[in-house]
Amino acid sequence: MCKDCGCSIAGHDHQHDHHHHELSTNPQLNDKKTLSVIHKILDKNDVEAAHNREHFEEHGVMAFNLMSSPGSGKTTLLEHLGDYTSKKFCVIEGDLETSRDADRLKAKGISAVQIQTGSACHLDAFMVHGALHQQPLDNMDICFVENVGNLVCPASYDVGTHKNVVLVSVPEGEDKIEKYPVMFRKADVVLITKCDLLPYFDFDTEVAKSQVQKLNPNAKVICVSIKEKESMLEVAHWFENELAAFNATLETV
Repeated sequence: MCKDCGCSIAGHDHQHDHHHHELSTNPQLNDKKTLSVIHKILDKNDVEAAHNREHFEEHGVMAFNLMSSPGSGKTTLLEHLGDYTSKKFCVIEGDLETSRDADRLKAKGISAVQIQTGSACHLDAFMVHGALHQQPLDNMDICFVENVGNLVCPASYDVGTHKNVVLVSVPEGEDKIEKYPVMFRKADVVLITKCDLLPYFDFDTEVAKSQVQKLNPNAKVICVSIKEKESMLEVAHWFENELAAFNATLETV
């Protein structure tokens, strides 16, 4: 369990309501003192997240939070994305230990800052705040925050990004969508990755899309493989379209 957030709060959508009937199965979370501490942690985080967003916007940078289980292909996607878009992007990497993912991105010429969270199973707004000041945002269009591989806790923490990207890979199975609904309810786009492996796994993309739509009718679903150019172009175009809408909004402010 994460020492500071508690994996047990993942079912609590603090941004929308503070009803706690869904917590009744966890005696610890029925304790008023425990809930008070959780609220204070989340409220402080939200204030810092708003500050992060303002910082990105001051530099004209749109930020995306990439969330998924470990091994779904977040880093691999970012490694190859530069081949399909002319937009400049940097990456804030989150992992419990090592700088392997950041090193992989740097080897591709991508500006990357590694955050080692230790025992924390997610990034929070304060961690991202420290890292974003190490990025050359004046020269960037997009900043990707690659969250710690975890389908639970990252969904409960706003890190100051503008959109949420959730990945689920073919080897994981489409059942993960219904098993971890909070993550998918918060997604702006769901990327079904490693689709070149579909012939070898019992994964039904139509079932996956249907499950996403039930949880989140507004989320776009894209099937992608780094080995399939058209699918990577579709992903790149989605980011570019979101960036264009973001820039138009900044111009009206």
